[in-house]
Amino acid sequence: MNQMTALDKDVQTQKTKIAAKNVNVYYGESHAIKDVNVGIEDNTVTAFIGPSGCGKSTFLRCLNRMNDTIDICRVTGDISIDGEDIYDNRVDPVQLRAKVGMVFQKPNPFPKSIYDNVAYGPRIHGLAANKAELDEIVEKSLRRGAIWDEVKDRLDAPGTGLSGGQQQRLCIARAVATEPEVLLMDEPCSALDPIATAQIEELIDELRNSYSVVIVTHSMQQAARVSQKTAFFHLGNLVEFGATGQIFTNPEDPRTESYITGRIG
Repeated sequence: MNQMTALDKDVQTQKTKIAAKNVNVYYGESHAIKDVNVGIEDNTVTAFIGPSGCGKSTFLRCLNRMNDTIDICRVTGDISIDGEDIYDNRVDPVQLRAKVGMVFQKPNPFPKSIYDNVAYGPRIHGLAANKAELDEIVEKSLRRGAIWDEVKDRLDAPGTGLSGGQQQRLCIARAVATEPEVLLMDEPCSALDPIATAQIEELIDELRNSYSVVIVTHSMQQAARVSQKTAFFHLGNLVEFGATGQIFTNPEDPRTESYITGRIG
């Protein structure tokens, strides 16, 4: 019986959370993403790497329909989360973004208190019936963001008054407060110093126990440290996707090898 549950658990951890099929993205006449097919697993950190302008952030933004906010942007193909088409007309992008949280390159706390930064999402999505429940969500989220101990005595202080690394952890706490299933991170450490970066990387490793995490990073060392799967993008194409160790030590495509060894980039 125990063997079965262990096996079931193993199958569960390998479950595909996000499936993208023949995804193309156009900005007006410009073809930014070309026929991308990829399956992103649950409880896994997947890193998107590649030179600047290769399409990795554009593709990331397809996963929570952030590209909808750009008038000249057009997305074709299929993207599903748990088998549901996220581009179906019946899907509310606001509800989708509660399920697919996002953390941006530059920490962007709201000009509100630390408490209200985290409480904002649960309030608008009606996730708390009363103040006590909201307090509980805020504390749990700040703990998940690994910042509770630093801010618990000053929850009324402005979030913008925190250091850069603390602001980014606050933004992660804010993103997880709506109980998402997927967490997207677009170069979350690029504006941070090495100590803050190490804290965020440690946090990312913990977060994969609860979420499917997708991170865009310009740092190959970071991708190697935090991810289990890596996707290499080049000129709008998904060139190679596989286990991080294999991508970095034994890539199949010569373009991947050229990028990793520093010949292109």
